[in-house]
Amino acid sequence: MEEILSANKLLKILVIDDHESVLSGTVDAIQKNYPSAECITAINANDALDQVTNSQPDLIVMDLSIPEKKGITARPDNGIQLLKILMKKYPNLNIIVQSVHVRTLVRIRLDIDNHKGGFTIADKSLSTQEMLTRVDWALQGLTHTKDIKGIHSGLEVKPEWLKVLILAFEEGLQDKAMAEKMCVSERMVRHYWSKLQDALNVYPEEGKNMRIQTEKRAREEGLID
Repeated sequence: MEEILSANKLLKILVIDDHESVLSGTVDAIQKNYPSAECITAINANDALDQVTNSQPDLIVMDLSIPEKKGITARPDNGIQLLKILMKKYPNLNIIVQSVHVRTLVRIRLDIDNHKGGFTIADKSLSTQEMLTRVDWALQGLTHTKDIKGIHSGLEVKPEWLKVLILAFEEGLQDKAMAEKMCVSERMVRHYWSKLQDALNVYPEEGKNMRIQTEKRAREEGLID
């Protein structure tokens, strides 16, 4: 995280919301936390796609209930479709969904699982500080989806996530060695870690090592001996 924060001047953050007061409030909070970052805005899906193409932001903070274009009624489906396009076209883009409609994200569960960038959720009822924490996590490339009711109905772990557990905690390998053994990049191994930790409800806590917490939860769930 220190590396990201030290490069604040390089950050570009796109905020998408059709409510002016929410949009300005979110931008103000982000700029106070990242004073050197450049914040750009969009008020509908088409505008957002143009901004992403032209500005190539490091992070998107978006509502789901937005209009498709100017003059059209805001609907959560528009945000869902925008997300699907963004995750397909920009698989490493960091995204935080700030919305009262987060439960609708269960419709694109597989897209979220396969997304390689950070992906976090911030219900609009959260405090500003909690929202900024989710921003931090997204910029770290972490996944946080436990606010989506039903997204993990019963623990489901993909074979490659289980392989990471075995290589790390039964064979004692580091990420680089795991990547070589699995014939994938180190970035992909970190992606597996993030998705696994989200499935196990393991998130950053001050003073706690996430890998150790992941091992503990994995053993509790019987994923490793």
